[in-house]
Amino acid sequence: MMLRWITVILTVLMLSMPIPASAADYVIGDGDVLDVAVWGVRELSFSAIVRPDGKITVPGLGEVTATGKTPHKLQKLLEEGLRTLVKNPIVTVSIRQITNNQVHIFGGGVTSGVFDLSRRTTLLQLLCQISNFSEADLTRAYVLRDDKKVKTGFDQLFLKGNASEDMVLQAGDVIFIPLAEEKNVYVLGAVNMPRFIPYREGLTVMEAILEAGGFNKFARPNDTLILRDQGGKKKSIEVRMKDLGNGDLSQNVKLQVGDYIIIKEGIF
Repeated sequence: MMLRWITVILTVLMLSMPIPASAADYVIGDGDVLDVAVWGVRELSFSAIVRPDGKITVPGLGEVTATGKTPHKLQKLLEEGLRTLVKNPIVTVSIRQITNNQVHIFGGGVTSGVFDLSRRTTLLQLLCQISNFSEADLTRAYVLRDDKKVKTGFDQLFLKGNASEDMVLQAGDVIFIPLAEEKNVYVLGAVNMPRFIPYREGLTVMEAILEAGGFNKFARPNDTLILRDQGGKKKSIEVRMKDLGNGDLSQNVKLQVGDYIIIKEGIF
């Protein structure tokens, strides 16, 4: 556990370490300004702004798509294309100015906004810049890239410190963090004080029933149900609370946000 948190802390500290815009994993976008140099051939060296169609004009080659490529991949593409003009061309692609460097955050769980990626930035680093998650549901949050979900659920990363869940963000990524619709669990049926209970990490079915005043005289403890919504599907979990009282700890199920605990009644 300690090693995991050390890893998370080191990841966050990387925010303060400058990383050049021409890093190999930066993805070129529309509007970026590129410097292309062909070693020993001054006439083929040039600067260009990536147009809205994602292309640049390369002397001797014409239109070449730059958007969506890393500088390294674009360099290799140009070297291959220039072989008809130059023997064993050596091409260098560097980024003079980044303009396509934003990610967008929206959803009811956080304040919507636009963040500039001035350096290599991971999801964890970006989340650390958001001040308040008290109303957010991180389990249903996701990263959208090119209209596809590339990551769903931030709770393991941000709340439990699992650094293996981190990912490097790219310009144009969209991050959705919804509002937490449910923050309670509900205890209904044969208890003395049917009520909702604010959810907390580690809350068990026994604790919830005790907070609802315990079983009333009509309760059938071994006919206890937990109703749970899992990805839009209803799940029913049977709990034998009488067996729990006799030492079967497997019956003390840990609850999730939005769970309904129903204790059935019996006349006898």
